[in-house]
Amino acid sequence: MRIVFFGTPEFAVTTLEKLLQDSSHEVVAVVTQPDKRRGRGNKMIPSPVKELALKHNLPVWQPTRIKKDKETLELLHKSHSDVFVVVAYGQILSHKILNMPKLGCINVHGSILPEYRGAAPIQWSIYDGKTETGVTTMLMDEGMDTGDMLLKAYTPIDLLMNVEELSEKLALQGANLLLETLIKLAKNEIKSIPQKEELVSYARLINKEDYYLDWSKSALEIHNQIRAFYPHCITNFREQNLKIIQSIPLTEINKLNLPSNLSKLSSFLQDIESFSGEVGEIVKTIKNFGFVVQTGSGLLLILEVQLAGKKQQSAWNFINGTHLQIGEKFLMQININN
Repeated sequence: MRIVFFGTPEFAVTTLEKLLQDSSHEVVAVVTQPDKRRGRGNKMIPSPVKELALKHNLPVWQPTRIKKDKETLELLHKSHSDVFVVVAYGQILSHKILNMPKLGCINVHGSILPEYRGAAPIQWSIYDGKTETGVTTMLMDEGMDTGDMLLKAYTPIDLLMNVEELSEKLALQGANLLLETLIKLAKNEIKSIPQKEELVSYARLINKEDYYLDWSKSALEIHNQIRAFYPHCITNFREQNLKIIQSIPLTEINKLNLPSNLSKLSSFLQDIESFSGEVGEIVKTIKNFGFVVQTGSGLLLILEVQLAGKKQQSAWNFINGTHLQIGEKFLMQININN
């Protein structure tokens, strides 16, 4: 097939790589979001998809508003594509664009539709404590992830898995599912299935306020928030912002399949019932691991942190570097200047 690929972030790179490795398809061009200014130098930085496309000498089109960009619309029309493949592109495609390719536009979405339509399905599935998610390929229409579904693939969500780890897993799964979808479409072996509106849920855009930790929530809820919005969740420590990077809800410790580097934790937790304090209070430190915080329900072990202006570090090093004391408390007030 002749394919124009639409995508922007790292999540989309894996699918483009798979297409470029498959000799049965030809990627004729790539459409991605315009370069953005990032970092301390405020330099113009290309998207991950653009970087890969340039390495393969592919034409790259970067319209600011694709619906209104006459030049890009003309280029898309002249591409004579069999299909447009769309993975986390970041703009809504018009009716005119959707009807250009012979077989339509196929989207790879990071959830099991119709659950978690929208911009951040992977983050919100973790935040909500889901134990399973997956990817869906669908025929796009003018709505937000409302098109008829083609194929689905499922994957479990481990309780210690953060959004970065799950995204990598789903990106590979989605790339493989896309190739399977193209093969079956070419052979007319797929029957598209409409989404059931009564099962729809939405994954809204993430706001900065979503990163703020509320210690009155349960240990499990806070843990899910930390891994869903990794590595951005913050609290207040000694009037400074502190990012909480990695945690373990001790209420769930007996259900976890701990990795080898954490396997010795259980021996420190035999007297866990004796730990208690006020909401947000540090009630215990565990040598070589970190510190334990009392939440609104249950205890949360913090393993990795980042103080404002500093590098990420283990919570144990943080304890030693700041002389952290049992009884100190984390607050919800965030210093917006940090």
